[in-house]
Amino acid sequence: MLIPPLPEICRRVAEDIPYSLQGEERVRYTVEQTFSLPDKARTALRLHVEHFLRRMLEVGASDIDFGGQSSNGGIWLRVDGDKKPDEGLGAYTVDETNILILNLISSLYIDNLYQERAIDISYQLPVQGSDGRDRRFRCTIYFDYDQLALNMRSIADEVRPLKSLGFGPRVQRGLMFRHERDGLVLVTGVTGSGKSTTLDAVVDANNVDFAGHIVIISKPIEYMHQSKKCIVRHREVGRDTPSFKSGIVQALRQDPDIVVIGELRDPETISAALEITDSGHKVFSTLHTSSAVESIARMIAEYPPAEQDRVRNRLADVLRCVVSQKLCPKIGGGRVMTKEVLWMTSSSRAAIKNDNISEIYQMMWEGAAEGQITLEQDLARLVRQNLITVEVAMDYANVKRRLQQLLR
Repeated sequence: MLIPPLPEICRRVAEDIPYSLQGEERVRYTVEQTFSLPDKARTALRLHVEHFLRRMLEVGASDIDFGGQSSNGGIWLRVDGDKKPDEGLGAYTVDETNILILNLISSLYIDNLYQERAIDISYQLPVQGSDGRDRRFRCTIYFDYDQLALNMRSIADEVRPLKSLGFGPRVQRGLMFRHERDGLVLVTGVTGSGKSTTLDAVVDANNVDFAGHIVIISKPIEYMHQSKKCIVRHREVGRDTPSFKSGIVQALRQDPDIVVIGELRDPETISAALEITDSGHKVFSTLHTSSAVESIARMIAEYPPAEQDRVRNRLADVLRCVVSQKLCPKIGGGRVMTKEVLWMTSSSRAAIKNDNISEIYQMMWEGAAEGQITLEQDLARLVRQNLITVEVAMDYANVKRRLQQLLR
């Protein structure tokens, strides 16, 4: 795929930025110059970035990164887990990438960018996906040592069937509103571990299973679910609601059956999530943690010591399931998901309330009857199925000693 030259207007604007302006002053000046360009010029700049996104789709990249000194002027793509510059996409100065990035932002978000030093938005590319709709991307724009950098992640254009994720019958049943009408379900993992894919699969399965109302609160909105048996509302933080907490509180008055919270980022959001779960709703959310035990510990640790006993008891009462997942390099190329699943039982609830969270790992290890599995047990399964190597399994294990026992 040939990338056309950078529009001349971008080079002219970049070259005309006074050398004396540095740091944020330089960015602010660039904002003024970019936003004052005629529509035809701004469209040309946007189309140039869209050539990068088309290249992403062509090579199957999950992410694109550019901007700032750190990118060395290149456009970086992540393919099968490896992020490298794509030489075919050209080289750019920092001022040129600042202009290309700023041109993607609505004026509504500029003040947030200055204040928060980063913004999350969604972007739609007029390329039809397998679902017949335009392809969507999650976009993060942030300051990188006084310059602007951008990451875009490709959002899947189709939802995986829930059955393809390999949950046991007890857990799969528990994820469905028809069978479990309340409680908190967490999908956890590091960035790029497929949390959104799993959450979208759960939402879609419920969307075709019962007649109800699903409210999704996220920053940004990624996959756009079409209303099927359920009416599915999409509320983007910063666009449709000022914060996660506000969106959650407002949802209480919107007659939802299921509330999906993009991420539990802080004590305020966690408290609001616990409150709406306490009120009898089914809630799904995500955390950036690498294990089920760590997820529980992280939520409790977000609070001051004096409040932790109260939170511990509330969490033990409302938590239903924790799915913690990773994406491992697959033999022959590509990646495969590995996961651990905690399904809450009376024993695990007691362990949380008594501050014995470390005991939960052994409960998962012995909990196959309830659909539970540890990450190490699942990694061993993938090794036995010849999907990943032993070396990869050891690299991705949380408790390497346990995995060694299984692989003997």
